[in-house]
Parts: sequence; structure tokens; C-alpha cells
Amino acid sequence: MLRYDIKDQLQLRMFTIDDAEALFELTMASEPYLREWLGWLDYIETVDDSKRNIEGRIKGLMETGGYPKSFAILYQGKLAGTIGFNDIDRGIKCGTIGYWLGQNFQGKGIMSQALETLIEYGFRDLGFNKIEIRVATGNRKSQALPERLGFKQEGVLRDAEWLYDRYVDHVVYGLLRAEWTG
Repeated sequence: MLRYDIKDQLQLRMFTIDDAEALFELTMASEPYLREWLGWLDYIETVDDSKRNIEGRIKGLMETGGYPKSFAILYQGKLAGTIGFNDIDRGIKCGTIGYWLGQNFQGKGIMSQALETLIEYGFRDLGFNKIEIRVATGNRKSQALPERLGFKQEGVLRDAEWLYDRYVDHVVYGLLRAEWTG
């Protein structure tokens, strides 16, 4: 099983079916907080929904030649969130990152370290030339991550995502392999 020990008690590792209950519990515990910026929460109602999500992540291994597209973020042995490549374009060697962290795990530097590790994985192991992150224009916390790590703002996609009762625009950030100093 692919696993990255980042620092202290922080790891990224492949999801397993055994993570379904912890993923569901983390999602539900953080649901009001996550709902502001994540539009898929209405599709998670049971542990089986989280299990199907993980099964889809595992099937994604075929798309990358055996490399996982997404990872569980573990902090002090507990599932804290998830990070991975939501989209991969093999033609232009580009991956688009998505991430979220449970509310109780915010403010500890967890996502910054997880993101740095995933960027390195994308460039080194997946052979990407470019990595993108797309974030809702009002989500300043999530925008701060790519800005801090040297991504360049490339533009805004209008009405890029439906969030329950409204469309939101996305800021597109990009980082080229040649620009990565990590």
C-alpha cells in the first residue's frame, strides 16, 4: 500500500474499503462546515455511500497505471481529510487537485504539508508537466494554499460549480514542473 510519512504524525496513504466508516463519520461531523464550499454532500447519506466513493477511488488506479489518484490524510492515526487528483489529462500531462479537511483538523498546517507532498508525487511519480487547483472565488482559505506554494492565478471560470442553490465561479491556479521548488 502506497503511503507517505510526511512529518511527525501526518501521513498520506491509499484509501481502503476499511476507511468507509471513518470517512463517513468525518464527513458527517464536518458537514455544516464543508457544505459552504463542497457541492456533493447531499450524495453522502450512509456508510455505503462512502464505501462506493472509496471503491471508485480504487478503480482509478487503472487510469494511472497503478498509482493512486487520491489519498486519505491521516493525522495522529485518525482520518483527517482527503486530497487527490480529481481530473487527469494524460495528453497534456496535467492533474487537477481537490482537497478537504475535517473541521476539527483545521489550522494545524496539515493541508499545506499534504498538498506539498501531492504536488511532488504528481510531478515525480505521475510525470505531470502542470498541476492545477480550482477554488471557488469566495473560498479564501482554500485559495491561500496554492498562492502560498507558488501557483500562479491563471483566470476565473464563471459559473463553474453548482452549490445547492447557486453557481460559484472558480479561480484557476496553475504550477508548472519547471516552477516547482519543493
